[in-house]
Amino acid sequence: MFFISDHELEEILSEDIPYGDETVDLMGIGDAAGRITCHPKADGVVSGVSLAARIFRMVGLTVQELARDGERIAAGTTILKASGSAGAIHATYKTAQTVMEYCSGISGRARAMVDAAASANPRCRVVLTRKHFPGAKKLSLYAGLAGGATIHRMGLSESILIFDQHRVFADDFPALLARMKAVSPERKIAVEAATADEGLAFVRAGADIIQCERFSPEALAEFIGKARGENPAVLVSAAGGVNAETAAAYAAAGADFLVTTWPYFGKPFDIKMVIERN
Repeated sequence: MFFISDHELEEILSEDIPYGDETVDLMGIGDAAGRITCHPKADGVVSGVSLAARIFRMVGLTVQELARDGERIAAGTTILKASGSAGAIHATYKTAQTVMEYCSGISGRARAMVDAAASANPRCRVVLTRKHFPGAKKLSLYAGLAGGATIHRMGLSESILIFDQHRVFADDFPALLARMKAVSPERKIAVEAATADEGLAFVRAGADIIQCERFSPEALAEFIGKARGENPAVLVSAAGGVNAETAAAYAAAGADFLVTTWPYFGKPFDIKMVIERN
Protein backbone atom coordinates (compact mmCIF):
# COMPACT_ATOMS: atom_id res chain seq x y z
CA MET A 1 0.00 0.00 0.00
CA PHE A 2 1.36 3.42 -0.98
CA PHE A 3 0.05 5.97 1.53
CA ILE A 4 -1.26 9.34 0.39
CA SER A 5 -2.80 11.25 3.28
CA ASP A 6 -6.10 13.12 3.30
CA HIS A 7 -4.10 16.26 4.02
CA GLU A 8 -2.19 15.87 0.74
CA LEU A 9 -5.40 15.38 -1.21
CA GLU A 10 -6.93 18.39 0.55
CA GLU A 11 -3.92 20.45 -0.52
CA ILE A 12 -4.44 19.42 -4.14
CA LEU A 13 -8.13 20.26 -3.90
CA SER A 14 -7.55 23.61 -2.21
CA GLU A 15 -5.43 24.76 -5.17
CA ASP A 16 -8.58 24.70 -7.32
CA ILE A 17 -11.12 26.07 -4.88
CA PRO A 18 -9.29 28.30 -2.37
CA TYR A 19 -12.16 30.74 -1.73
CA GLY A 20 -15.33 29.08 -2.98
CA ASP A 21 -16.87 28.63 -6.43
CA GLU A 22 -17.89 32.01 -7.85
CA THR A 23 -19.86 30.51 -10.75
CA VAL A 24 -21.95 28.12 -8.65
CA ASP A 25 -22.57 30.78 -6.00
CA LEU A 26 -23.69 33.39 -8.53
CA MET A 27 -25.98 30.90 -10.28
CA GLY A 28 -27.49 29.84 -6.94
CA ILE A 29 -27.31 26.12 -7.81
CA GLY A 30 -25.13 24.89 -4.96
CA ASP A 31 -27.90 22.98 -3.17
CA ALA A 32 -29.38 21.32 -6.27
CA ALA A 33 -29.13 17.52 -6.29
CA GLY A 34 -26.87 15.99 -8.91
CA ARG A 35 -24.81 12.99 -9.88
CA ILE A 36 -21.61 12.35 -11.76
CA THR A 37 -20.38 9.28 -13.63
CA CYS A 38 -16.83 8.78 -14.86
CA HIS A 39 -15.54 6.56 -17.66
CA PRO A 40 -12.45 6.31 -19.89
CA LYS A 41 -12.81 7.47 -23.48
CA ALA A 42 -10.61 4.64 -24.79
CA ASP A 43 -9.57 1.15 -23.73
CA GLY A 44 -6.71 1.27 -21.24
CA VAL A 45 -5.38 1.13 -17.72
CA VAL A 46 -7.02 3.37 -15.12
CA SER A 47 -5.65 4.55 -11.80
CA GLY A 48 -6.21 7.31 -9.30
CA VAL A 49 -9.79 6.06 -9.01
CA SER A 50 -9.53 5.46 -5.27
CA LEU A 51 -7.94 8.91 -4.81
CA ALA A 52 -10.71 10.57 -6.81
CA ALA A 53 -13.27 8.74 -4.68
CA ARG A 54 -11.64 10.07 -1.52
CA ILE A 55 -11.69 13.60 -2.93
CA PHE A 56 -15.43 13.27 -3.63
CA ARG A 57 -16.08 11.98 -0.11
CA MET A 58 -14.23 14.92 1.43
CA VAL A 59 -17.09 17.20 0.44
CA GLY A 60 -19.87 14.81 1.44
CA LEU A 61 -20.68 13.09 -1.84
CA THR A 62 -21.91 9.50 -1.82
CA VAL A 63 -19.47 7.46 -3.89
CA GLN A 64 -19.37 4.10 -5.70
CA GLU A 65 -15.96 2.84 -6.83
CA LEU A 66 -16.42 0.48 -9.77
CA ALA A 67 -12.81 -0.10 -10.85
CA ARG A 68 -9.49 -0.83 -9.14
CA ASP A 69 -6.37 1.22 -9.66
CA GLY A 70 -4.25 -0.52 -12.28
CA GLU A 71 -7.19 -2.34 -13.87
CA ARG A 72 -7.64 -2.56 -17.64
CA ILE A 73 -11.00 -1.04 -18.56
CA ALA A 74 -12.89 -0.88 -21.85
CA ALA A 75 -13.87 2.50 -23.25
CA GLY A 76 -17.16 3.76 -21.87
CA THR A 77 -17.18 1.51 -18.80
CA THR A 78 -18.18 3.43 -15.68
CA ILE A 79 -15.34 3.43 -13.15
CA LEU A 80 -16.71 5.85 -10.55
CA LYS A 81 -20.05 7.32 -9.55
CA ALA A 82 -20.90 10.03 -7.02
CA SER A 83 -24.02 11.89 -6.01
CA GLY A 84 -24.88 14.84 -3.83
CA SER A 85 -25.13 18.60 -4.13
CA ALA A 86 -24.16 20.43 -7.30
CA GLY A 87 -21.91 22.64 -5.20
CA ALA A 88 -19.93 19.64 -3.92
CA ILE A 89 -19.74 18.08 -7.40
CA HIS A 90 -18.44 21.26 -9.02
CA ALA A 91 -16.00 21.85 -6.17
CA THR A 92 -14.27 18.54 -6.76
CA TYR A 93 -14.91 16.99 -10.16
CA LYS A 94 -12.15 18.71 -12.12
CA THR A 95 -9.54 17.88 -9.48
CA ALA A 96 -10.75 14.28 -9.36
CA GLN A 97 -10.66 14.09 -13.16
CA THR A 98 -7.13 15.51 -13.34
CA VAL A 99 -5.84 13.07 -10.72
CA MET A 100 -7.34 10.11 -12.58
CA GLU A 101 -6.15 11.28 -16.00
CA TYR A 102 -2.54 11.88 -15.00
CA CYS A 103 -2.33 8.76 -12.83
CA SER A 104 -3.91 6.63 -15.56
CA GLY A 105 -1.47 7.96 -18.13
CA ILE A 106 1.49 6.98 -15.96
CA SER A 107 -0.03 3.61 -15.05
CA GLY A 108 -0.76 2.77 -18.67
CA ARG A 109 2.76 3.57 -19.80
CA ALA A 110 4.23 1.64 -16.87
CA ARG A 111 2.05 -1.36 -17.70
CA ALA A 112 3.15 -1.23 -21.36
CA MET A 113 6.79 -1.41 -20.26
CA VAL A 114 6.14 -4.15 -17.70
CA ASP A 115 4.32 -6.29 -20.25
CA ALA A 116 6.99 -5.76 -22.90
CA ALA A 117 9.81 -6.69 -20.51
CA ALA A 118 7.96 -9.74 -19.19
CA SER A 119 7.32 -11.01 -22.71
CA ALA A 120 11.07 -11.39 -23.20
CA ASN A 121 12.26 -12.08 -19.64
CA PRO A 122 9.76 -12.73 -16.84
CA ARG A 123 12.42 -12.03 -14.21
CA CYS A 124 13.16 -8.53 -15.46
CA ARG A 125 11.58 -5.69 -13.50
CA VAL A 126 10.69 -2.15 -14.53
CA VAL A 127 11.81 0.37 -11.89
CA LEU A 128 10.96 4.06 -11.64
CA THR A 129 13.47 6.82 -10.94
CA ARG A 130 13.18 9.97 -8.85
CA LYS A 131 13.07 12.14 -11.98
CA HIS A 132 9.32 12.79 -11.90
CA PHE A 133 7.82 16.25 -12.30
CA PRO A 134 8.78 18.30 -9.20
CA GLY A 135 6.03 18.28 -6.58
CA ALA A 136 4.35 15.19 -8.04
CA LYS A 137 6.44 12.47 -6.36
CA LYS A 138 3.71 10.60 -4.52
CA LEU A 139 1.14 10.65 -7.31
CA SER A 140 3.78 9.62 -9.85
CA LEU A 141 5.07 6.71 -7.79
CA TYR A 142 1.53 5.70 -6.79
CA ALA A 143 0.51 5.54 -10.43
CA GLY A 144 3.65 3.71 -11.50
CA LEU A 145 3.12 1.05 -8.86
CA ALA A 146 -0.50 0.65 -9.97
CA GLY A 147 0.84 -0.02 -13.46
CA GLY A 148 3.00 -2.88 -12.21
CA ALA A 149 6.36 -1.11 -11.96
CA THR A 150 8.47 -0.94 -8.79
CA ILE A 151 10.54 1.88 -7.35
CA HIS A 152 14.20 2.37 -8.21
CA ARG A 153 14.81 5.38 -5.99
CA MET A 154 12.34 7.60 -4.15
CA GLY A 155 15.14 10.06 -3.42
CA LEU A 156 18.68 10.31 -2.16
CA SER A 157 18.06 9.01 1.35
CA GLU A 158 17.20 5.33 0.97
CA SER A 159 19.63 3.94 -1.60
CA ILE A 160 23.25 4.22 -2.75
CA LEU A 161 23.91 4.95 -6.42
CA ILE A 162 27.30 6.30 -7.44
CA PHE A 163 27.47 8.37 -10.61
CA ASP A 164 30.46 9.76 -12.49
CA GLN A 165 29.57 13.08 -10.87
CA HIS A 166 30.38 11.45 -7.52
CA ARG A 167 33.53 9.73 -8.71
CA VAL A 168 35.19 12.95 -9.82
CA PHE A 169 35.69 13.66 -6.13
CA ALA A 170 37.31 10.28 -5.39
CA ASP A 171 41.08 9.92 -5.81
CA ASP A 172 41.01 6.11 -5.42
CA PHE A 173 37.52 4.90 -6.20
CA PRO A 174 38.09 1.13 -5.70
CA ALA A 175 39.52 1.80 -2.23
CA LEU A 176 36.64 4.15 -1.44
CA LEU A 177 34.10 1.55 -2.56
CA ALA A 178 35.69 -1.05 -0.29
CA ARG A 179 35.47 1.36 2.67
CA MET A 180 31.82 2.12 1.89
CA LYS A 181 30.96 -1.59 1.89
CA ALA A 182 32.78 -2.09 5.18
CA VAL A 183 30.99 0.84 6.84
CA SER A 184 27.53 -0.15 5.51
CA PRO A 185 27.64 -3.93 5.01
CA GLU A 186 23.88 -4.43 4.77
CA ARG A 187 23.38 -1.96 1.92
CA LYS A 188 23.78 -2.78 -1.75
CA ILE A 189 25.90 -0.30 -3.68
CA ALA A 190 25.09 0.52 -7.29
CA VAL A 191 27.54 2.20 -9.64
CA GLU A 192 26.70 3.71 -13.00
CA ALA A 193 28.94 2.73 -15.92
CA ALA A 194 29.18 4.42 -19.30
CA THR A 195 31.29 1.68 -20.91
CA ALA A 196 31.78 -2.06 -20.54
CA ASP A 197 35.36 -1.55 -19.33
CA GLU A 198 34.15 0.78 -16.60
CA GLY A 199 31.45 -1.67 -15.59
CA LEU A 200 33.87 -4.60 -15.35
CA ALA A 201 36.24 -2.52 -13.23
CA PHE A 202 33.38 -1.75 -10.85
CA VAL A 203 32.40 -5.42 -10.67
CA ARG A 204 35.97 -6.31 -9.72
CA ALA A 205 35.97 -3.51 -7.12
CA GLY A 206 32.95 -5.10 -5.43
CA ALA A 207 29.92 -3.15 -6.66
CA ASP A 208 26.68 -5.02 -6.07
CA ILE A 209 24.79 -3.46 -9.00
CA ILE A 210 26.08 -2.06 -12.28
CA GLN A 211 23.76 0.46 -13.89
CA CYS A 212 24.59 0.50 -17.60
CA GLU A 213 23.91 3.93 -19.06
CA ARG A 214 22.80 3.98 -22.70
CA PHE A 215 24.27 0.62 -23.68
CA SER A 216 22.70 -0.92 -26.76
CA PRO A 217 20.87 -4.20 -26.06
CA GLU A 218 23.66 -6.06 -27.87
CA ALA A 219 26.38 -4.35 -25.84
CA LEU A 220 24.41 -4.99 -22.66
CA ALA A 221 24.13 -8.72 -23.37
CA GLU A 222 27.87 -8.96 -24.02
CA PHE A 223 28.65 -7.03 -20.84
CA ILE A 224 26.34 -9.15 -18.70
CA GLY A 225 28.11 -12.31 -19.85
CA LYS A 226 31.49 -10.88 -18.86
CA ALA A 227 30.23 -9.38 -15.60
CA ARG A 228 28.68 -12.64 -14.45
CA GLY A 229 31.96 -14.34 -15.26
CA GLU A 230 33.60 -12.05 -12.72
CA ASN A 231 30.78 -12.25 -10.15
CA PRO A 232 27.73 -14.47 -10.74
CA ALA A 233 25.77 -12.56 -8.09
CA VAL A 234 26.20 -9.08 -9.59
CA LEU A 235 22.99 -7.38 -10.70
CA VAL A 236 22.85 -5.40 -13.92
CA SER A 237 20.37 -2.71 -14.90
CA ALA A 238 19.75 -0.86 -18.14
CA ALA A 239 19.18 2.89 -17.99
CA GLY A 240 18.81 5.67 -20.53
CA GLY A 241 16.53 5.39 -23.53
CA VAL A 242 14.53 2.53 -22.04
CA ASN A 243 10.81 2.70 -22.89
CA ALA A 244 7.96 0.47 -24.02
CA GLU A 245 9.49 0.06 -27.49
CA THR A 246 12.92 -0.99 -26.22
CA ALA A 247 11.98 -2.79 -22.98
CA ALA A 248 11.71 -6.26 -24.53
CA ALA A 249 15.14 -6.00 -26.17
CA TYR A 250 16.84 -4.92 -22.94
CA ALA A 251 15.00 -7.58 -20.96
CA ALA A 252 16.01 -10.23 -23.49
CA ALA A 253 19.62 -9.07 -23.15
CA GLY A 254 19.49 -10.28 -19.55
CA ALA A 255 18.96 -7.09 -17.55
CA ASP A 256 17.74 -7.69 -14.03
CA PHE A 257 15.80 -4.45 -14.10
CA LEU A 258 15.09 -1.51 -16.38
CA VAL A 259 15.58 1.96 -14.91
CA THR A 260 13.19 4.45 -16.47
CA THR A 261 11.55 7.85 -16.25
CA TRP A 262 9.51 7.22 -19.40
CA PRO A 263 6.13 6.44 -17.78
CA TYR A 264 6.08 9.85 -16.07
CA PHE A 265 6.00 11.98 -19.19
CA GLY A 266 3.31 11.68 -21.82
CA LYS A 267 -0.35 12.37 -22.49
CA PRO A 268 -2.89 12.02 -19.70
CA PHE A 269 -5.45 9.28 -20.29
CA ASP A 270 -8.82 10.89 -21.02
CA ILE A 271 -11.55 10.29 -18.43
CA LYS A 272 -15.02 11.58 -19.28
CA MET A 273 -16.98 13.16 -16.43
CA VAL A 274 -20.73 13.26 -17.01
CA ILE A 275 -22.74 15.49 -14.64
CA GLU A 276 -26.54 15.25 -14.50
CA ARG A 277 -29.29 16.77 -12.44
CA ASN A 278 -31.15 14.35 -10.14
